[in-house]
Amino acid sequence: MVFDVKRVRAHFPMLGKDETIFLDNPAGTQVPQQVVDAVSDYYLNMNANSGGRFKSSQQTDAMVESVREKVADFLNAPDASEVVFGANMTTLNFSLSRALAKTLKAGDEVVLTRMDHDGNVAPWLRIAEDYNLVVRWVDILTEDCTLDLDSLEAALTERTKIVATVHASNAVGTINPVARIGEMAHAANALYVVDAVQSAPHVPLDVQAIGCDFLLCSAYKFFGPHIGILWGRYDLLAQLPVYKVRPSKDKAPYRWETGTSSYETIAGVGACIDYIESLGQDYGAEFEKEYSGLSGRRLHLKTGMAAAANYERELVTHLIDVLQRLPGVTIAGIVDPDRYQDRVPTVVFALESHTPEQIATHLAQNSVYVWDGNYYAVEIMNRLGRSEHGMVRVGLSHYNTHEEIDRFETVMKSL
Repeated sequence: MVFDVKRVRAHFPMLGKDETIFLDNPAGTQVPQQVVDAVSDYYLNMNANSGGRFKSSQQTDAMVESVREKVADFLNAPDASEVVFGANMTTLNFSLSRALAKTLKAGDEVVLTRMDHDGNVAPWLRIAEDYNLVVRWVDILTEDCTLDLDSLEAALTERTKIVATVHASNAVGTINPVARIGEMAHAANALYVVDAVQSAPHVPLDVQAIGCDFLLCSAYKFFGPHIGILWGRYDLLAQLPVYKVRPSKDKAPYRWETGTSSYETIAGVGACIDYIESLGQDYGAEFEKEYSGLSGRRLHLKTGMAAAANYERELVTHLIDVLQRLPGVTIAGIVDPDRYQDRVPTVVFALESHTPEQIATHLAQNSVYVWDGNYYAVEIMNRLGRSEHGMVRVGLSHYNTHEEIDRFETVMKSL
């Protein structure tokens, strides 16, 4: 079935109300109506804390476990007990880094990359400072903003304990070969932590195929509410010395979920995964052969993401073509159409005659929403020589249209 973007957009109440064009999807996507309804329904019909002996509390507990199962399906995780909910990816990663730090000793090494969002850098820098660990950096190849795997190989030693990398860059859009990186990390007897915040909205995720030990993402990046998700191998979640309050269950995943959870947003996560499943049911038939080992919801989630990604490659091709036609534009990242399967539809650029702030302001005044600066991708902006002003970021999603990209071009030409 042809991907019907008009039908897709009808699910999102924030789209189409006016002339606004939303191209800031890397910072957080819009949500379908069923997510709004799920959050509202929680407050209206089962608002209670967990663990009570009364109906609404028991409904809350049942809902949370049901959503864990859905997230496990979304990630193709072996066990729903490996799914942890938290405030956001960064908060969960600080919890993870603190727990792992208790297992390390001075002189142990952590490998980080110049491509990562600071949410997968700062937690590791902090424990390195606190525990006298050594940080080794993996460089990027600036001509196409891909990870330098030779640099990664050189960074791995017998003292390496943790390798932390992004799956897809929130700045330049590069998709890293995470399964290969996982093999390299494990060959060095290190744990592998993957930041999948930017891949989750665009790439069918599979923690088993990646072979990582931990993976983090945020539901508000893939059409859900503001909440973070941590997946980890059950043996590690069960044994690591996590920081927790005494009365909470000392059992995975609950020992990682500090305090009262945001149950209403967990309900919204379930609804957003239902939405992705429906994409697979409507548009995913042609991708089913790629996932022949899966069935039911797991199959539909993968094919739904594959169908969306296929359409998004059309969009990013159009966007990059537009930018390359504009005089004075420099794009950072992969711009070879034959390699667009190696990037998500997030594109950053600079213009000789205007600062990123001026460009983003001009676009906003004409109802085209983008972001400027470094978007917390501090290391890569420094590496590209863009630390002062950053770059303009345009991030597409499966509900954007070719007509919106044409409008973006028109507004850019009016600078």
